[in-house]
Amino acid sequence: MTPHASVKAEAKWLIDQLPESASWDDVMYEVYVRQAIEQGRADIDAGRVIPHDEVLAKVLGGRK
Repeated sequence: MTPHASVKAEAKWLIDQLPESASWDDVMYEVYVRQAIEQGRADIDAGRVIPHDEVLAKVLGGRK
């Protein structure tokens, strides 16, 4: 889909990609994943990110 497509158009496209046997859970999962990706992109654009090395240092506490 294009970056300027409406949410309605994107949702229709997502649903059209699912098999006929898809469940409501499958639909909800696809919508959730798409929303999470869009939120991640917005966070990147807004600078709300932490460098990978910084995260590793916090998680590992200097251990490797």
